[in-house]
Amino acid sequence: MTADGKKSSKATNKRIGVFVCHCGKNIAEMVDVKKAADVSKDLEGVTFTTHSHYLCSEPGQKELQDAIKTSKLNAIVCACCSPTLHEETFRSAAESVGMNKYEVEIANIREKCSWVHTNREKATEKAIKIIETKVEKALLNEPLTPSSVEVNRTCLIIGAGITGIQAALDVANAGFKVTLVEKSPTIGGHMAQLSSTFPTLDCSQCILSPKMSAIAHHENINLITNAEVTSVSGFVGNFKVEIIEYPRYVDPDKCTLCDDCVKVCPVVVPAEFEGALGPRKAIYIPFPQAVPSVYTLDTENCLGIHPLICSKCKDACGPEAIDYDMVTKIKNMEFGSIIIATGFDLYDISKIQEYEFGTDVDVIDGIQFERLLSSSGPTSGIVLRPSDHKKPETVVFVQCVGSRDPEHHMAYCSKICCTYTGKHALLLKDLAPDTEVYVFYIDIRAAGRGYEEFIQRAQEKGVIYIRGKPSKIFREDDKTIVWAANTLTGERLEVEADMVVLAPAMIPSFDTKSISLITKCSLDEYGFFKEAHMKLKPVESLISGLLVAGTALSPKDIPESVAQGSAAAVKAITFLSQPKLFHEPLVSTVDADMCCGCKVCQSLCPYGAITFDDTNKTSVINEILCEGCGTCVSACASQALSLKNLTHKQMERMIHVALKEEAK
Repeated sequence: MTADGKKSSKATNKRIGVFVCHCGKNIAEMVDVKKAADVSKDLEGVTFTTHSHYLCSEPGQKELQDAIKTSKLNAIVCACCSPTLHEETFRSAAESVGMNKYEVEIANIREKCSWVHTNREKATEKAIKIIETKVEKALLNEPLTPSSVEVNRTCLIIGAGITGIQAALDVANAGFKVTLVEKSPTIGGHMAQLSSTFPTLDCSQCILSPKMSAIAHHENINLITNAEVTSVSGFVGNFKVEIIEYPRYVDPDKCTLCDDCVKVCPVVVPAEFEGALGPRKAIYIPFPQAVPSVYTLDTENCLGIHPLICSKCKDACGPEAIDYDMVTKIKNMEFGSIIIATGFDLYDISKIQEYEFGTDVDVIDGIQFERLLSSSGPTSGIVLRPSDHKKPETVVFVQCVGSRDPEHHMAYCSKICCTYTGKHALLLKDLAPDTEVYVFYIDIRAAGRGYEEFIQRAQEKGVIYIRGKPSKIFREDDKTIVWAANTLTGERLEVEADMVVLAPAMIPSFDTKSISLITKCSLDEYGFFKEAHMKLKPVESLISGLLVAGTALSPKDIPESVAQGSAAAVKAITFLSQPKLFHEPLVSTVDADMCCGCKVCQSLCPYGAITFDDTNKTSVINEILCEGCGTCVSACASQALSLKNLTHKQMERMIHVALKEEAK
């Protein structure tokens, strides 16, 4: 004991300061912060305590910095909110006055205490316990130094829809090299299929085409279409990526877009770009503004080139651009940062059997209706029934098809369906004012600038909105019958429609799961990519240097997708512009004397950070790859592995302190 009655901390040589935050009323309303600070004075190693109304404010940080200097503190515990919010704030403040930033501990007494309790006395006791455990940890913390790595100043972007396009242009315009990989023969994604965009109704291609052209001609952008990313390894600043580029069997440097090959091709199949409402040949260009502007040979539908069965396209090609000997190329490249912008697909609404999608040709989805509205679509912008190519007199739109149905389909709202259905209805009324247009909805969710007013415009045009979800859609002679109920009036309805347009749920792109496995980027419960923090890190993954944007994260509209593309680009530029990148030193370590060489840790590491030294028969940690998740530590039977500043001894002492009253 010391002269003032405190426990001696000579063994650790620590001078710890405890700072308890009121956080306005967030903490102070349920926790007696003054008592928590006073009790902390008697803890081992603590030489300074105080409480502050807003510790994260500039005055609060200055108070913390002054205390470090005047009381010669070499470790601090900030009892406040979650470390995800202000740990870096307090680390930076402490570091600026000479303290090692890894000697800063956060005791979360807001989310884990104040916010979850209603008994002030019990909450105060718990807050004191939380502070005690963090002080106990701080006693054995060590000053750490981040590892540094050189930076490869190039960026990979996976997916070339509007989000990927925007991200690529932003990074390239900042002066960095970009490789943009797209699995389709052309870039543009779903936006290229749209007739117009809400709420301004401006031409989709008029907005998109200039950006696509800029991608094709930008000196800093390497565009690879018809390609997939098959492997990602390494770490921020030094990712190693394998890309497979499939042959299109047409030389882009020789192709003149004369269309002679298409004219002689004997194979006709439904065009994916037209939602299968129009035809294409086995050799084709998806749409006139496609980038790259070159034909592609569809080997799945071609009569055959290995062995060669039909060579009519090659025979008709004057420039000799068609080359059946093209082969798959494997490219191994390195990047400093990666942006995932893999977009979305539509829910398979043939699973909703009561709606007859796929059985009744006059029941179509929103993308197919976009193509009917488009002047470049299969009907040149005239809305015609697929079954008989006549103008429909009655059209029914159904919203939330597969969305907001947790029992059978997707639980979430797809966000844009209300507004794009309003757009469809409004455009149809403009084209054919006498057409009866019905919209069945659960409720209207049109959040966005001008979106609510846009829905009102559709209603003013004569579009009839009926609150209720159809129970059954079926064919009867030449009509499609819709059974529903108006949930506002209780009236049962039967509508004889010439065409029914369904608004299916937006789901993650079909490649999302494979990209997740390749990049080790986690997914949420619906299969979308998961951000590191919804509010504070909305385009960052848990893997440093790997960013995610657009509808790869969740359903969203074009403006939000573009904004996230730019946000991801800024984050990527932040990495690429650094002379060196520093990696958190809070990683796993191996005690070689205790390691038994079982390799269990190596098989479990989600980041590929553990290798095996065959000479010494021990595991080896790559500190740059390690993210300090602790999976290996928990699995190590010999306790050879531990986390820096979260050792077994620290954990044991923290648990002992937390349970000591119960032990009595």
